Amino acid sequence: MKLAPSILSADFARLADAVAAVERGGADWVHVDVMDGHFVPNLTFGPKMVADLRRATRLPLDVHLMIEHPDQWVERYVEAGASYLTVHVETLPDPAPTLARIRRAGARAGLTLNPETAVESVLPFLPLADLILVMSVRPGFGGQRFIEEAIAKIRRVRHELDRARLAAELEIDGGVKLDNVRRVVAEGVSVVVAGSAVFEDGEGAEVAVRKFRDALA
Repeated sequence: MKLAPSILSADFARLADAVAAVERGGADWVHVDVMDGHFVPNLTFGPKMVADLRRATRLPLDVHLMIEHPDQWVERYVEAGASYLTVHVETLPDPAPTLARIRRAGARAGLTLNPETAVESVLPFLPLADLILVMSVRPGFGGQRFIEEAIAKIRRVRHELDRARLAAELEIDGGVKLDNVRRVVAEGVSVVVAGSAVFEDGEGAEVAVRKFRDALA
């Protein structure tokens, strides 16, 4: 299991310190939510911020594009330092060319779906993706409660990946806490995104990451 703390819940004025803390705690990736104010009702990071984060950490940057027209931005985010670049199935009439474009640009390609989107929408593209992200909250804001229907989606995607012997990562994002992380990992998740549970822990992000590690030991 890989842990990818989401810096959406970090102090934006001290992002380098936040990334350093989770790195010390044993995080595997850093999750970066890019929002455009159109596809989701919030604005966050652009390519420059990703480039600055790339210089601040050795960890892979897991960049999640919650934006309209992601094709217009693929090369810029990969050039900025995205290790994984994930796009939403809802924004693309056919995700296949975009996934191929991400790979050609030099990053690993991810595909995600919102809570209200049927899991069948991503299944035809499993062989083309390096990562499938199941949203377990409605995208746009951190600190939301886990949506239980995500469990069935995780289970279905895991079944299809295993049946086809595909090695894509299966990631979950939204509402994952210490009290439910074992459950989602038991369903076959290989990457856990945790935001407020890490960066709003009273003992600090470094300690919070270690708590997640202990919970899964």
